[in-house]
Amino acid sequence: RYCMLSLNLATLSLLDTNLKYLDRNHRPSSTTTYTNINMMKLAIASLLAGSAAAFAPASTGRTSTAVNAFTADNMPGALAPMGFFDPLGFAKNADEAALKKYREAEVTHGRVAMLAVIGFLVGEAVEGSSFLFDAQISGPAITHFAQVPDGWDALIVTMIGAAEAQRAQIGWVDPANAPFDQPGLLKDDYYPGDIGFDPLGLRPEDPEELNLMITKELQNGRLAMLAAAGFLAQEAVDGKGILEHFSS
Repeated sequence: RYCMLSLNLATLSLLDTNLKYLDRNHRPSSTTTYTNINMMKLAIASLLAGSAAAFAPASTGRTSTAVNAFTADNMPGALAPMGFFDPLGFAKNADEAALKKYREAEVTHGRVAMLAVIGFLVGEAVEGSSFLFDAQISGPAITHFAQVPDGWDALIVTMIGAAEAQRAQIGWVDPANAPFDQPGLLKDDYYPGDIGFDPLGLRPEDPEELNLMITKELQNGRLAMLAAAGFLAQEAVDGKGILEHFSS
């Protein structure tokens, strides 16, 4: 159910600009080759763990009573001891449509973050030995995209646009049919995150098991968002790759 390339096109353009700036100012003076076996094991283990989280069945409320009453009281994702964590009170005055949009944003960002964490670790672990682009891409992961040869940017943007367009058709009301004061309105029968992608048939039929799996996905995504933010900040500060920090 996960849309692998669910990134916003505007965000990608901004990211590309930032990466090129970082590439000019933080690229290491020499290519670092990572041969530490423990680091490779970490990258591989992270890849497997992240992939499991990313390909697990997404939130599917079609067999759950939650789809009929999407409220803060019955939303999956709350765990003890924090419970329903909303210190700024976003959900307090939000109606069902707003809550669904909040959850859609959270689960999508979590999925992208899980992929980003894997990309950081694996991308840096295989630099200098990858079959892609003649193994010329090197340095911290935040500089890798800026090193991709010309022409690939357009292909990546096209793929992202196609994936986003498909996701929008599945979950969103056509703007022509949505009230003018409710832009970005989700369909009534759409459960946040459920884009119908479950090739391995992992989605539980039991509502309680489904809610438990949804909660696991959300927790992994939340952790990944913090990890990805930390990776970005650390590499931007000192220009060193994450695996380089682990091995130093």
